[in-house]
Amino acid sequence: MPLPETSVGRTLLHLRRLRVDGFKRSDGLWDIEAQIVDTKDHDFPLSSGLRRTGEAIHDMSVRVTIDRDMNVLALSACTDAAPYMGACDRILPDYSKLVGLNLFKGFIRAVRDSFGGERGCAHVSELLMLVPTVALQTFTSESVGRNHDGEELNKPFQLDRCHALTCDSETVRDHYPRWYRKESGVAEG
Repeated sequence: MPLPETSVGRTLLHLRRLRVDGFKRSDGLWDIEAQIVDTKDHDFPLSSGLRRTGEAIHDMSVRVTIDRDMNVLALSACTDAAPYMGACDRILPDYSKLVGLNLFKGFIRAVRDSFGGERGCAHVSELLMLVPTVALQTFTSESVGRNHDGEELNKPFQLDRCHALTCDSETVRDHYPRWYRKESGVAEG
């Protein structure tokens, strides 16, 4: 269902485009790439110079390379546009400190703790927050191993990752019965 129509007139002032893609590499690893591009629909004066209509104010990208266990093996970031080139992009090499972490075991907390506020770039950190869920979606694109009865051999990656897919939910009971578990402490009626 789309957002409801607005009942008042509006003027677009800012446009942010986010793109996040997941790739399987020929070496058996995966790359998650994310890009953020901010533009204005009007000429926009910055202290560093005028940005013309549609010219990027921010254009930043990250690539995170992971293995099957969601461990971060490599991370690179680049800035093609920023209000203060030469300053904004100076922090980018520091993000490599996230290499060795697991996307689902402390990665987001580490991004916040290590690069929150003045310790990092708000835009690059925002992009990195998107990586775990896109990695999950990328992995679910992989064919799932099944036994001769068509049952999945391994627990699907998406289970126990959101409220709708907890293993004690009706959704899992209906769509993934093999992995369903009764909620602990609740008697079945």
